[in-house]
Amino acid sequence: MRNHSAITTFIILGLTSDPQLEILVFVFLFITYMLSVMGNLTIIVLVFVDAHLKTAMYFFLQNFSFLEVSFTTTCVPTHLYMISSGDKTMTIKACFTQIFFIVLFGATEFFLLAVMSYDRYVAICKPLHYVTIMNSRVCRILIVCCWVCGFLIVLPPLSLALHLEFCGFVIDHFACDASPILKNSCSDTWLIEQLVILSAVLTFMPTLACVVLSYIYIIRMILRLPSMQQRKKAFSTCSSHMIVVSMMYGSGIFMYIKPSAKNEVAINKAVSLLIVSIAPLLNPFIYSLRNKQVKQSFHDTLKRIAFLSKK
Repeated sequence: MRNHSAITTFIILGLTSDPQLEILVFVFLFITYMLSVMGNLTIIVLVFVDAHLKTAMYFFLQNFSFLEVSFTTTCVPTHLYMISSGDKTMTIKACFTQIFFIVLFGATEFFLLAVMSYDRYVAICKPLHYVTIMNSRVCRILIVCCWVCGFLIVLPPLSLALHLEFCGFVIDHFACDASPILKNSCSDTWLIEQLVILSAVLTFMPTLACVVLSYIYIIRMILRLPSMQQRKKAFSTCSSHMIVVSMMYGSGIFMYIKPSAKNEVAINKAVSLLIVSIAPLLNPFIYSLRNKQVKQSFHDTLKRIAFLSKK
């Protein structure tokens, strides 16, 4: 990294400067992090070991859980270390590395949500051709495309940001974030800011359009079903995904609604905390509690473990 400025580290202010509140923040983040990791790893393992979950829907869910674990691990353990050690400094190189992975995992999640909505469209609107259309080869290609799109979103603005020189060193956030970093720069950041906006638009708009179109066709198909029981069953297959999509896009769009300058930092911190900590915790529970196959697979796996432990 070519950075000729004298500043080599940033100071991350975190969520609060109150020592007692920091203890509560540490406990809260630690508990939510451990639960989210255990919940998402449980889904990953279940899809691996249970033959009944070897379908496109659960393959995508497994990858989404992996992204959730990776995303929350990029931010939360670092902040927990800062709180426990009292050392709130982070090198510029480490900061940019964190931003790279945050944006990569975050953008890839949005593209994967769009793919998952298409999967639900095929399952409900073209059920007889579902296995043929969403075969294992197509699923793998779609996953690779999601990751490639994530890389293409993060690389252009980040590659330019690596050449910035900095006059400030304070980041009023609990993780490295593009906005406070650009504010600390004494270089011209206009082009990078435009690339960040373009990257956000290219992430949100195409994926949101795919999700909306898929669910328009899904709802039309559900309304055409003759019986209420069939409608309920069809709706239940995509209800979990709809909840997760609403949380992800709602949080993302809310961050780009410009509040007053006085409240902007606090609101960004709160929404970022929701995305980084709460959402990864809720997602496995949303999918498992509303999905009979996942619950059944979990119970069967526990029975097998209990049986093996008795031998």
